[in-house]
Amino acid sequence: MVPSFEPQPGPARSTAQDAVTPTQAPTSTPLSELMRPEGASLEAAPPRPAVLRSNTTGMDESPSRLRRIFSSTMKIMMVLGLIWGLAFNLSEVRGSSMMPGIHDRDRVLVDQLTYLVSSVERGDIVVLRYPLDPSLDYIKRIIGVPGDQIDIARGRVWVNDVEVEEPYLDEHRIDRFSRMSTIVRPGHYFVLGDNRARSSDSREFGQVPFGYLRGKVRACLWPMGRIGGID
Repeated sequence: MVPSFEPQPGPARSTAQDAVTPTQAPTSTPLSELMRPEGASLEAAPPRPAVLRSNTTGMDESPSRLRRIFSSTMKIMMVLGLIWGLAFNLSEVRGSSMMPGIHDRDRVLVDQLTYLVSSVERGDIVVLRYPLDPSLDYIKRIIGVPGDQIDIARGRVWVNDVEVEEPYLDEHRIDRFSRMSTIVRPGHYFVLGDNRARSSDSREFGQVPFGYLRGKVRACLWPMGRIGGID
């Protein structure tokens, strides 16, 4: 009889070295956690709202810029209008005392500032206040300035013994009967109308003080066919 042989249990073998236990990968520490002081609690920052930026700067500035340009233009026009109103005046001529150069109903441009910066000269056509009724305006030509000797005879005029050449006169409108001799006083002017036969001027109402001169006539602006400078 063959004796049975049963293996005796030996000492238990440790399999710990062969066991594979799944392990978790090391977790990374957030930078905020690393920078957090010890003992300080870390709170989650509230989410920042999304901001939608649209490129409307040009659209917003365009109307504003146009308004600024319009406002500046209007201011400039107002200033120019004020200067124009102070410097110039548009007057309508009533009567024929300055024909043939200036007609009845002509609209003339009067420069009201010239005589504030320059002197009155012989030959200037001026608008003046009528010395016998300052509420009325007359238009005449300067013939003599302060100190001048004026002589009128046979339809001709002498200033300081020199005959005045007057190409603006119409031979048919000369007054051949007026005669006078005078010296222009300081601060006064001797004026005549170009239509000598039908003009009320210094031969009738005397010399005109400087303060009565409203301005120098620069041009005729109406009617269309007569627009231009006046000599």
